[in-house]
Amino acid sequence: MTEKKQLKYDMAYLKMAYEWGKLSHCKRKQVGALIVKDRMIISDGFNGTPTGFDNCCEDEEGLTKWEVLHAEANAILKVASSTQSAKNATLYITLSPCTQCSKLIHQAGIKRVVYARAYRDTSGIDFLEKAGVEIKYLPYEQE
Repeated sequence: MTEKKQLKYDMAYLKMAYEWGKLSHCKRKQVGALIVKDRMIISDGFNGTPTGFDNCCEDEEGLTKWEVLHAEANAILKVASSTQSAKNATLYITLSPCTQCSKLIHQAGIKRVVYARAYRDTSGIDFLEKAGVEIKYLPYEQE
């Protein structure tokens, strides 16, 4: 695929990840993620509480509850319970991954990560680069 065509697809999938993030009940940050393989979306996720828990992501002080799952973790867990494999897939995410999620991304076999906004701690991205995962920062602001 040409670089121009790849950029067009990357932008489209990031836009979709933003839309998916809008499904999150979190007030502080709404993050969306898509896992794409062979130009097919094989999984999706957004940040939120585990199944069966109250949808409120923040505590009384407005801080994120510890049990909230990140968008990329939800997408990886979803693909793990399907017949699909994330091996050699691309993860599109609206916010760069934290260190914990970066370990999951690497272990799931995801080979490329495209993100739109940088998380304040870049350790997750640094780890993925060290692990040989292709990283693409593609600044994108929703309209």
